[in-house]
Amino acid sequence: VLQVAMSSAAAMAARSSAESDIIASGASSSVAAHQIALQLWLLCSFLCDALATASQALVADGIGREDAESVRTVSQTVFSWGLALGLFLSATLWVGTESNFLIDFFTADEGTRIELTKLLTIVILAQPLNSFVFAADGVLQGAEEFVYQAKSMALSVLTAFAVFAALEYTPVFGESDGDTLVHVWLGLIGLQSMRALTSFVKLIDKKGPINLLGLEKQIS
Repeated sequence: VLQVAMSSAAAMAARSSAESDIIASGASSSVAAHQIALQLWLLCSFLCDALATASQALVADGIGREDAESVRTVSQTVFSWGLALGLFLSATLWVGTESNFLIDFFTADEGTRIELTKLLTIVILAQPLNSFVFAADGVLQGAEEFVYQAKSMALSVLTAFAVFAALEYTPVFGESDGDTLVHVWLGLIGLQSMRALTSFVKLIDKKGPINLLGLEKQIS
C-alpha cells in the first residue's frame, strides 16, 4: 500500500506541475524531488523494519510460552528503542538538511532543491511516527493479529484519501495552493497516523494479547 501511495505521488506531482506551470521543467523538478525524498523515506523505513522483525519473533515466542509478562516487557523495550531510533533518524536528517549536505549531495537543480526542501520537512517530522508504526506492526504480527491489521490498513487508506482530498479539493483548509506533491505526502502522513492510532488501541487493549500498559482484566 505504501509503495502504491508513493508511486502515485510522482504521477500527481507531474500532473500538477504541468497544469499549473505549463512547463515541463516544473514537472521534472517535482518528480525528481519526490524520488529523492522517497529513497530517504525507504532507507529510514528499512532501518525501522529491523525492529519489527526482531519484535515479531520475540513476541511470538513469549505468547507461545504463555508468558504475558515477557510479551509486555519485550513490547515496551521495542517501543523504547523505536522512539530512540525515530528521534535519531529525525535528528540525522535535520542536520543533513540544515547543512545542505543532503540537498547538495542529490541535486544542483534549483527547482528540485526548492521542492525537495518541502518534502524533507515532512520526512524529518514523520520518523518517530514511522518507527512506532513499524515496531507496532512487528509486535502485532508476532501476536498473529493479521485480520485486525488488515482492517486497520483499510481504514488508514481511506484516511489518507480523505486527507488528500480535503487539502486538494475542498476549501476547508483555505484555497488549495496547487502543491499537489505536498498534499500527497501529507496524505501519507495521515495514513501512518491512522495506522499508529489503530495499532495503539489494540496494543493497550487489556483483553488483547499484548496489554502494553499491564491493565488488569475485569473478571465478570
